[in-house]
Amino acid sequence: MPNTQSNIKERDTVRLHEPRKYNVILHNDDFTTMEFVVKILVTIFRKSEQEANILMLMVHKEGQAVAGTYSLDIAQSKVQQATNQARMEGFPLRLTIQVD
Repeated sequence: MPNTQSNIKERDTVRLHEPRKYNVILHNDDFTTMEFVVKILVTIFRKSEQEANILMLMVHKEGQAVAGTYSLDIAQSKVQQATNQARMEGFPLRLTIQVD
């Protein structure tokens, strides 16, 4: 059997990086009800009733608030779920994703 050499080098260390985190931002509008925003925060973003009310008021007074910080795929999924539910109920709720 012939003896062959390989040009493949093995790495001694593996560098792992923490995945980037993304903020899901809720934006204020004049049509989406406060009750619906609280409902979204409780059901999709898993906030307590009290925390959801605080965030809803922040959106109302300041124009936007961070609903949560997630990896990109989870952030996109939550935005899609919330947007779909808002459209089904006739609300123009807008959510965006921003790098943390």
